[in-house]
Amino acid sequence: MMMDKVLITGGAGFLGYHLAHHFADKGVRVALLDIVPYEESEYPSGTEFYRGDVRDREAVRQVIETVRPRWVIHGAAALPLWRREDIFSTNVDGTRIVLEEAFRVGVERVAHVSSTAVYGVPLKHPIEETDPLIGVGPYGESKILAEQVCLEFREKGHIVPIIRPKTFIGPARLGVFQILYDWVESGARIPMIGSGRNRYQLLEVSDLCEAYWLVCTVDPAQANDTFNIGAERFQTVREDLQALCDFAGSGARPMGTPAALVKLVLRLLEWLKLSPLYKWVYETADKDSFVSVERAKAKLGWGARYSNAEALIRSYEWYLEHASGLEVGTGVTHRVAWEQGALKLFKWLLGGRRKRVQRAPVQR
Repeated sequence: MMMDKVLITGGAGFLGYHLAHHFADKGVRVALLDIVPYEESEYPSGTEFYRGDVRDREAVRQVIETVRPRWVIHGAAALPLWRREDIFSTNVDGTRIVLEEAFRVGVERVAHVSSTAVYGVPLKHPIEETDPLIGVGPYGESKILAEQVCLEFREKGHIVPIIRPKTFIGPARLGVFQILYDWVESGARIPMIGSGRNRYQLLEVSDLCEAYWLVCTVDPAQANDTFNIGAERFQTVREDLQALCDFAGSGARPMGTPAALVKLVLRLLEWLKLSPLYKWVYETADKDSFVSVERAKAKLGWGARYSNAEALIRSYEWYLEHASGLEVGTGVTHRVAWEQGALKLFKWLLGGRRKRVQRAPVQR
């Protein structure tokens, strides 16, 4: 009996890494396609690795014809810190190429990784899948256009589930969250943009992986839709950060700031290329941001296992175990620790000088 196979584009990234393990644990053979190198030892035994750019039609065609997957999960995307032209060509043109080549050889489903950035900064909460799409910056705009490409293929009779996840974290999640974990570990005050009284929903990556498993395996009539995915239990930003600080035991604590002034400074630092934080991060940080997951619960039978605070703590535990060997980069992937730039000075000013806190592993 032949095993089912899944091809994951963007497989070297944070989500691709976790999807590979999640599907392998379900008995599925995994193949990965990405433009950047892999650390093969980190992936399940038997994983197939292919280097290539989703904008390169011949490369995509060759991989799909070689792998012959039952499902494709299309997670390859340019992040907000990339150049505008690369964001649109990767996120929009790359999506069309993957869909065309996948369905040309008879792939059953292509599950698309979108983003709640497609909603912009809405005033209505919880956000529902039918709410207006207003992208913030090139990344949000490109994700809307990519979804439109997916809908074209749905109209042709193909199964193209779309998932719009909230910001997802978990073991091996670095990027902007590594900066948070570094500050928490060092005992610094943690500046929030604004008072921190807003509710900002996160998502544990294993809960997101389960959503992708479900859209690949449940009845096509239920799966062929667009789904918000986010934690079901979350408090205010201040409360969730305080839970992380309490767990860390380093003396770190959340600190409110004047939102307008901080955003002005961050815009300037971003323009000067002295900060790794981009517009989507700081412009939404002081706003309510949470989605309804009722559609996913009703149609997929999905449910979140982890709260915001539990997800933050799981991710922080992994950081503590691996911090000494982390590679520092420039923000091209969420599996690289970002260079903090001018934020290092602010960390020092806010008391971030404490030595590493030694903790015994937490049994779960």
